[in-house]
Amino acid sequence: MTRTRLLALGLTGLLLLTSACARNPDATTASMPKPSTVVFLGDSVAEGESLPLAAALKASGTGFVSLAADGGGNVVGPFADENWKKLPGEIASARPTVVVYQLTTYDWGSEAEQQAAYDRLLGTVTGTGAELVFVTSPPIRPDDFYRPHLAELAHARAVADTSQGRAVVFDAGAVWGGEYQQVRDGRPDRSADGIHTCPQGAARFTAWLLAQLAKALPGFTPAPAPEWANTGWSADQHFQGC
Repeated sequence: MTRTRLLALGLTGLLLLTSACARNPDATTASMPKPSTVVFLGDSVAEGESLPLAAALKASGTGFVSLAADGGGNVVGPFADENWKKLPGEIASARPTVVVYQLTTYDWGSEAEQQAAYDRLLGTVTGTGAELVFVTSPPIRPDDFYRPHLAELAHARAVADTSQGRAVVFDAGAVWGGEYQQVRDGRPDRSADGIHTCPQGAARFTAWLLAQLAKALPGFTPAPAPEWANTGWSADQHFQGC
């Protein structure tokens, strides 16, 4: 069975998730302008999620630029110094209305280091006239590489929360739950590697994120899932272990 077929079978679930998010009165919202271009930042987890997100925003009449990076893409922790050499210019060149930063699996460091990096990102984004949205990352099944940094990853979200009023924070727990779950509704949702997403999970995340943006951005109307869920992105080689 192809991945495209799997997405077709899960389409009802996407529609239900979008509807449920739209009714959620507790979701974080902000008064932001209708987006003309959304920039998406993050690591290789975000790279996979960017595939359906690109299709969905295109179908919604909104520009999209992914600056997510395999093996990094973070603004604090390892690889961040290298990332900062090019990130401000890349953001400015994209001329975004909204920048979405999904916290990465590399957002290591003390709370003070995380705070400084997130404040720097906020200043970089607002300096272009755009708004910043933080999104929490999906829970992982840590291996020996990640296990020593779980405490740092745990308090990264709390640090991002201190940006409330200056940036928006979306908690993606409604999508992923509190623990890594490889299979959902009988189909692969997360990669067997314990870190990345499968097409179904990436599509569920996209449906959720569109619903959150629709509440936060007056005038933004997301395209219905049937217009973007089965447009070929699910066959991308980025999806492994699914």
